[in-house]
Amino acid sequence: MMDKGWRHRYESAKKAFEAKKFDTALVLLEGITAEKNNYADVYNMLGLVYYYGSRLDDAVGAFERAVEINPGYTEASLNLAVVYNELGKFDSSTRAYNRAKESRKEADSYLDPYVLGKLANMHAGIGSIYKDLGFYPQAVDEYKKALTLRPDCEDIRTDLGVAYRDMRDFANSIKELSDAVAFNPDYLKASVQLGLTYYMMGDSDRARAEWKQVLERHPGDKMARMYMKLLAAPSG
Repeated sequence: MMDKGWRHRYESAKKAFEAKKFDTALVLLEGITAEKNNYADVYNMLGLVYYYGSRLDDAVGAFERAVEINPGYTEASLNLAVVYNELGKFDSSTRAYNRAKESRKEADSYLDPYVLGKLANMHAGIGSIYKDLGFYPQAVDEYKKALTLRPDCEDIRTDLGVAYRDMRDFANSIKELSDAVAFNPDYLKASVQLGLTYYMMGDSDRARAEWKQVLERHPGDKMARMYMKLLAAPSG
C-alpha cells in the first residue's frame, strides 16, 4: 500500500509540474524522496523544480542523485550540465555533458526536444557573451553549435547572422538572416536585421524594402522606423 501511495503522489506531482504549479510539485516530490530515495525520475523532476525556482545548488544535488541512481540517465546528465554552466562551473558542466554522451546507447538515441532546447540556449548564451566581448569567430562557433541541436530556432539563426555582419562577412550574414526570415516570416527581428545588413553593404534599396515590409505588417515596430529614418537623413 505504501508503494502505491508514493506512485500516486508522483503522478500528481507530474500533473502539477506540467501545469506549472511548481510549489505543489515541490511539496509532493520532496515528500516522496523522504520515504523513497532510489527513484531517478523523481530526483530529475525535483531538480527541474529547484532550477525553475532559482535554487541552483539544490538542483545540482537532485540531478547528481538521479545520475547516481541511473548512470545512463541522459536527460539528468544534460540537465546537470546546464545548471553547472549557469553556476560558472564549466569544467563540471563539460564532464556532465561528456557523461551524457558516453551513456547514450546509440548515436541516434532520442533526446527530448525540451532538453535539446536547453542545450541550444546554453550555447547561444555563450555565443552572446563572446559577441558582446568582440570575439566574433567564437560567437559564430557557439551559435552554430546551438543550431546543430535546434536548427528551427530562428532567433539563434538571427543572432548568427548579426555576428557574421559584425565580422563584415556580409554574404553569410545575408544567408543566415534570409533563412531565418524564410523559416518564420512572423519573426520580424530577422527582417529588420537583414535590412541593416543590406544598409551596411550600401544597398539602400534592399534595406528599404525589408524595413518597409516590416512596417506594413507591424506599423509600430520601433527598430524598423528608426532605421527608415537613416535612409531619409541627408548624406554627407
